[in-house]
Amino acid sequence: MTVLFLCVANSARSQMAEALARQMFGGQVTVESAGSMPLRVNPLALAVLAERGIDASAQRSKSVHDIDLSTVNIVVTLCAEEVCPAVPGCVERIAWPLADPAAGPAEGALDRFRTARDDIERRLRAFAEERGLAIGS
Repeated sequence: MTVLFLCVANSARSQMAEALARQMFGGQVTVESAGSMPLRVNPLALAVLAERGIDASAQRSKSVHDIDLSTVNIVVTLCAEEVCPAVPGCVERIAWPLADPAAGPAEGALDRFRTARDDIERRLRAFAEERGLAIGS
């Protein structure tokens, strides 16, 4: 099974989902992330992942056009206020609308990233339970 996490910039939500899913699911699931207008991985996303013992510093923002969509089984969109990229084809689509933690004032940004990380983690645990996946560390 291949899961693709999508948002616009592929800098925060989808990057955190990719890293958390890799850690949680190990080799049971192939995990990728991408965006319609990729920027760079947000340093605060890396910081809150590091708080969970995850080093995602090697991850990079990718365009949805760089992904071989023929290998993707499930697309999880993480956009809330913005329009998420559309992916053609017959794949299962799941929407997890999450506010962009990078949007807003610098004050409180780290807390917004932690909240998004924790929400993604809860959703991944529910996903694992629905799909019968074992959860690693």
